[in-house]
Amino acid sequence: MSFLNFPMVLSSKLWQQHIDLANESLAHPFVQGIADGTLPKQTFAYYIGQDAFFLEAFARAYSIAAAKAHTWQGFNVFHDLAAGVLTELKLHQGYAQTWNVDLAQVKPGTATRQYTDFLLATAWSQPVGVTAVAMSPCMRLYAYLGQQLAQDGIPEHTYKDWIATYSSDEFEPLAAQLEAIVDEYTEDSELIRSTYRYAMVCERDFFQAAWHYQV
Repeated sequence: MSFLNFPMVLSSKLWQQHIDLANESLAHPFVQGIADGTLPKQTFAYYIGQDAFFLEAFARAYSIAAAKAHTWQGFNVFHDLAAGVLTELKLHQGYAQTWNVDLAQVKPGTATRQYTDFLLATAWSQPVGVTAVAMSPCMRLYAYLGQQLAQDGIPEHTYKDWIATYSSDEFEPLAAQLEAIVDEYTEDSELIRSTYRYAMVCERDFFQAAWHYQV
């Protein structure tokens, strides 16, 4: 009995083409420090501030894309995804209160600004599909990291909420929703591949910048 070989959808193809960068992030000492609970708290506190700044830009990019969506369904999907970002920000606000991080005083680092400028410039200047491609690596990567770190269960240490959030049954569908937009609105091209790769590099560099932060 033979089986048909169905072509891989674009979002899956892009992810598989860049799994090397995903695994670089997974193996990064910052992520491994979250995994085993050894990441210095001041390092994580810096990351939380930077990530909160990033997530605000992420939510804005979703809103810009929603305004450009050709259908009411697409408009609603982008707003649902923006609501997921607001949930993430609440987690960050909780961490910020615990570790006395004033999110209102956060100054974005170079890696953070490069990423947010790229996302917002893409959202303003490109069609909805390209914006979805620029944003998809963040969602899929965090789902991947969370699921990998939670393979043996949620650990009982300082960073358990981070792992629980990104490995949760609630987060995975958000990543899948965005990937569905990628598949619906875009076709493979050099622009699409370079946009996706740049976002994946930004993710890796974001962890790197936090790891090298000095108080």
